Amino acid sequence: MLRGNALVWGAALLFSGLFWRPAPTTGLGVPAQDAPTAPTAAPHPVLVELFTSEGCSSCPPADILLQKLDTSQPVAGAQLIVLSEHVTYWDQDGWKDPNSSEALTDRQSSYERALGVDGPYTPQFIVDGTRQASLGNLRQFEEALQNAKTAPKIAIRIGEVTRLAGNPNTLQAHVEADTNSAQHNAEVFVALALDHVESQVLRGENGGKHLVHVAVVQQLQRVGKLPKGKIFAQDIQLKLRPGEDPKNLRVVAFVQESGPGKILGAALRKPTS
Repeated sequence: MLRGNALVWGAALLFSGLFWRPAPTTGLGVPAQDAPTAPTAAPHPVLVELFTSEGCSSCPPADILLQKLDTSQPVAGAQLIVLSEHVTYWDQDGWKDPNSSEALTDRQSSYERALGVDGPYTPQFIVDGTRQASLGNLRQFEEALQNAKTAPKIAIRIGEVTRLAGNPNTLQAHVEADTNSAQHNAEVFVALALDHVESQVLRGENGGKHLVHVAVVQQLQRVGKLPKGKIFAQDIQLKLRPGEDPKNLRVVAFVQESGPGKILGAALRKPTS
């Protein structure tokens, strides 16, 4: 585990400079978005996972960066679909992260084995299941995002996300994923995440800080395997925790090679009720 370092705050600001550049202008000084433009292709989905913890003082800058990626969508031609996955191994250091999960800790450990990393650490970004990135090497992070947006992806569709009739504490949706003739050893996952979370940390390395998170995973379910030569199609149900507001939720579906390995496709949809 990596401990806190104030330098990571400066690194997060530096990262902003890699992507958030002034809008280009035409020769007349008019912003380019006001000039006629040719039709563009649909954004290419890229899954960005952040393993983080409220007990880790190095993590708040990474949490802020994930929010920027989510709201600003700075990579042209890409749809960055982000997930904040809170691990448990900081929970014994003075502050128990209310969003931490052993399942997410296990997911990170599986990544470490697959990527040949010597032990888990936070904050850790995983781009499309195959590239790890950190605040310590931001240009490598940018390169990983740029490369991911050109990788072939299969289409994933999430139907309307609504409350289950007669059961307001359960969401339902229909998920479909196209087949991939080149790879059949793949699994379909569905994550339920909170759009926005705020926390006042009372103890531990972040004691006294007010933290803000985005796309905080509450559930991550493996819902099936990608069938050979067929479209994956399945109705799913997601149980809400007491008091959860569907307006503050998002559903993310993705297909991933076993391992865990490469992300073959991803999609995001928010509940309508």
